[in-house]
Amino acid sequence: MIRRVAILGSGGMGTALALLFAKSAQSVQLWARNPQLALELSQTRENARHLPGARLPENVGITGNACDATSGSDLIVVAIPSAYLRATLEPLQERIPLGIPALSVVKGIENATFARPSQIIKAVLGERSVSVLSGPSHAEELAQGLPASVVVAGEDEGLNQGVLEGLNQGTFRVYTNPDILGVELAGALKNILGIAAGVCDGLGFGDNAKAALLTRGLVEISRFGVAMGGEFSTFFGLAGVGDMATTCYSPYGRNRMVGERIGRGESLDQILGSMVNIAEGVPTTRSVYHLARQRQVEMPITDELYQVLFEGKAPYSAVTDLMIREPKVEGRL
Repeated sequence: MIRRVAILGSGGMGTALALLFAKSAQSVQLWARNPQLALELSQTRENARHLPGARLPENVGITGNACDATSGSDLIVVAIPSAYLRATLEPLQERIPLGIPALSVVKGIENATFARPSQIIKAVLGERSVSVLSGPSHAEELAQGLPASVVVAGEDEGLNQGVLEGLNQGTFRVYTNPDILGVELAGALKNILGIAAGVCDGLGFGDNAKAALLTRGLVEISRFGVAMGGEFSTFFGLAGVGDMATTCYSPYGRNRMVGERIGRGESLDQILGSMVNIAEGVPTTRSVYHLARQRQVEMPITDELYQVLFEGKAPYSAVTDLMIREPKVEGRL
């Protein structure tokens, strides 16, 4: 049974998981990299920047010291944006004990190495059991206690079961899945579709175009996931189509909002410079674009979005080029 939980990362998802684990665990330690933020959270018991109005219970401790957070823990939850994951963990590698299992809620693929978050965690913090939690789970709704279902995936069935037992409660339901590679890829790839869906919204293309984009996008990310070794069925589960739905339609979807603003004519630099949270789909698009070309996987939506984000292609031109592609037979990856 998981009694003591350490959460690395005090953003929206890290804070929301602190609220959830606090209902079953004896103690939860929330680590904030910024000591000033740790002090502020300790004093106010509220993460006003990410989850205003959600009060942290008394069995949640807040610290700026990673050793204090992880000492004696049964589980380490990693909730750090993928673009900063390695750089944030490296200074901690001598301070976090070996052997403590980890749960990753990080979604992305590293640009330089194409490594998945679970691989980065093991490479930096040392060999240990790592599972992944993914699915339609906006932190804003979790903090309000609204119903949600997610999936935990990993090779260690005992760890998966421990996470399930620690989080399955009331309005939060956890399923298990052994396909950690597929679940992790699905969680990263759906953010690409989130940006693409937002571009459609920003251009005012309507429901028909967006539905077609997401249907073909699901085929595209499934093709990539299977080519990388994931299970096809994973992309039609909670981590795939489930998370895609929230990302592409919800007002909380950061990636969708980035795409919408691009569709309205703003530059990527302007958008990212104005954001409090991280839009994981931006660096993930770069990684997947290059990895797909390396593996010779056809990904037309990702190709066009890459050109829009990083090469200055006009969004309308990208959509036009997708529409005039050679017709295909539906139902084939």
